[in-house]
Amino acid sequence: MKLLYRLMIAFFTVIITLMTVLSLAFINVTNETMYRNTWNQLKTYSDSLVQDAIRYDTVDHTFKGFENQALLSNAALLSNQHVHFAIFDVTQRQTFASNGFAPQISKDDWKKLKKGKTIYLRLTRPQINNQKAHQSAMTEVIRPYFYHKKMIAVVSIATFVSVVEENMHQLKINLAIAFLIATLAALLISYLLARSITKKIDQLRTATRQVAKGNYHVKVPVNGKDEVDDLARSFNQMTTALRESDREIRRQEERRRKFLADAAHEMRTPLTTINGLLEGLRYDAIPKEDWNHSIELMQNDTQRLIRLVNDNLDYEKIRTNQISMDRKLFDCSAVLNNLKEQLNKRAIEKGDHIQLDVPEGLLVYADYDRFVQIMFNVIQNAIQFTNKGLIKISARRVERGCEFKISDNGIGMTNDQVKNIWERFYKADQSRSNQYSESGLGLPIVHELVNLHGGKVTVESKPKKGTTFTIFLPDPQHAPHRNSQN
Repeated sequence: MKLLYRLMIAFFTVIITLMTVLSLAFINVTNETMYRNTWNQLKTYSDSLVQDAIRYDTVDHTFKGFENQALLSNAALLSNQHVHFAIFDVTQRQTFASNGFAPQISKDDWKKLKKGKTIYLRLTRPQINNQKAHQSAMTEVIRPYFYHKKMIAVVSIATFVSVVEENMHQLKINLAIAFLIATLAALLISYLLARSITKKIDQLRTATRQVAKGNYHVKVPVNGKDEVDDLARSFNQMTTALRESDREIRRQEERRRKFLADAAHEMRTPLTTINGLLEGLRYDAIPKEDWNHSIELMQNDTQRLIRLVNDNLDYEKIRTNQISMDRKLFDCSAVLNNLKEQLNKRAIEKGDHIQLDVPEGLLVYADYDRFVQIMFNVIQNAIQFTNKGLIKISARRVERGCEFKISDNGIGMTNDQVKNIWERFYKADQSRSNQYSESGLGLPIVHELVNLHGGKVTVESKPKKGTTFTIFLPDPQHAPHRNSQN
């Protein structure tokens, strides 16, 4: 069964159940009210006829009885309204009855009457005209009367239940008509409510099919705050995330293809050189005096290939948390001096000057080898993009750790380039990518390693004005607690 019909049945059942309960309660309350109104009216009739017919002695103010003529007049008048009554004296003897009305009063009822209680009988079948009214049920009120605190008479007054039931029957007919109309309205309301829910679900189903086909731009309209609307919001958030993920996948795939093309190109050049030199040596095409130079060329190209492979292996290990870290305190000034001497030759070849400003004995908390890798990559990057310029390396103690700055006055970068330099395979200057950073992974490796140390790296750069890398590494008490990641 479709959800629409199930919801309709559920809503319709709830509405009809509620209407039925309310109708039954209304009928019951109305029926009770009608009987109470009838009893109050019968009590009024009883009080009136007693007041009209009672007689007192004017001298000693004693009760003398009821005037028969007044009782007959009241009996005739009430008979036209289908009301009958009978009067009993204190000896339980019936002294008057209208139209042969002969009710029965039990001993228990007499005890209650002597205590001044009025008795209400919803359904009784007294004799009328000496014949028991089997077909004419009556509702009866038995009421005691007192004079100077002494019971003088009991009046039993009754009317036919059919008089009450006629009004009740008409009320039930009107209620049945209203119930039928309400049922039709409930059916319509149930359909509209069910349709409002299933319509949203149909929209979600249609949108899901579009997503399954690869359309991540689909959106489901959200107009309310119910659970289905919450689901629609979550669906829209999912499609947004899928769209961003798809865009990122496409971008990474494009960079992967570009990287593979660049890597193939970078590998082909040294491999071609090495192969050519080997063939020259094999067939004695290279003079003996050039053998050392040829070997040096092959060694340089081999090192380029090794760097290309190592960069990729390092990045994958770092990205998948497969590297080991052994952090400890050591003197970073000695490390930076060694790096300056190691990279000074490359800087001189490009006309650059490296300036080092590091306090002696400055302790940093880091993995020694990874720290060297971080600083080497950043300084090498500065050399790569600076010609005949100044490269400043400074370090200082700051709150909660150490701060390192590597500044240059090289070609600089645009804001878009700064945003992308941490991306894998990204190269800010393609024309210079073949010198030291063939893979485009040097800075992404720096970023990941600094994060593993619990530190932070930021970049400030302007085109043609230079770039400044700021690296913060925390002290032991502020660094991540684990010393290794496997």
